[in-house]
Amino acid sequence: MSIELYKDANHACILFTDLVPDEEAVQANQFLIVDHGEGVILDPGGNMTYNELSLTMRKYIAPNNLDYIVASHADPDIIASLDRWMTASQAKLVISSLWARFAPHFCKLGKTDNRVVAVPDAGGRLRYGQTSLWLLPAHFMHSEGNFQFYDPVSKILFSGDLGVSLLSGVEAGHVITNLQPFPHGMEAFHRRYMVSNKILKLWVNMVRQLDIVMIAPQHGAPIAGAAIGQLLDWLDGLACGIDIMGPGQYQLPQGDLRV
Repeated sequence: MSIELYKDANHACILFTDLVPDEEAVQANQFLIVDHGEGVILDPGGNMTYNELSLTMRKYIAPNNLDYIVASHADPDIIASLDRWMTASQAKLVISSLWARFAPHFCKLGKTDNRVVAVPDAGGRLRYGQTSLWLLPAHFMHSEGNFQFYDPVSKILFSGDLGVSLLSGVEAGHVITNLQPFPHGMEAFHRRYMVSNKILKLWVNMVRQLDIVMIAPQHGAPIAGAAIGQLLDWLDGLACGIDIMGPGQYQLPQGDLRV
């Protein structure tokens, strides 16, 4: 299923929500942005998403016309299908410099030669079409080399693993406008996967400077309206990761695993 988060005569942002079977793996979103006939795909996913995504996106742009494959980090649900995208297109992979030499492990030897753009920690602005995609530092949320992507045309922040809920199916396509109560899995996910409140505060301070009409995470449903401010306020004070770890989590194991 594809959902148009934004569309005008020259620019479109498309969400794909249901390409991963719920019973087989964690739900994951993929995103396509097209501007004046040129395109970037964000976090295209693993092999189980490739066939349907490459077919469905042709309504907007053919895979061989993609300029960039942009990865927030190097987890399997982000770019495990990289080898197939490198074959189907001439696009370059854009990824943190920390992961630039790890990503080729997803591909056959030589497939990524001269096709990896290593992004420095400070990020930057990636030109395509007649606009730029802003690559925002989001390190340690949850990966040590991590980026989020802001589209200044649609004013959508593609936030990777920040703002995640564990909704799936039709629910993942519904926009969340109120975080009271929290969507399924959101609180537990952020407490475990975000590294510390210090990092969250730095991130909140950065993104409050942006004009954001929607936050689109890589798992679960997009966030808009009052829920954006609610999310930022909550994260600004959230104890998570190393803040809540203690001796109880670091003890020698006693029980046997049963398989």
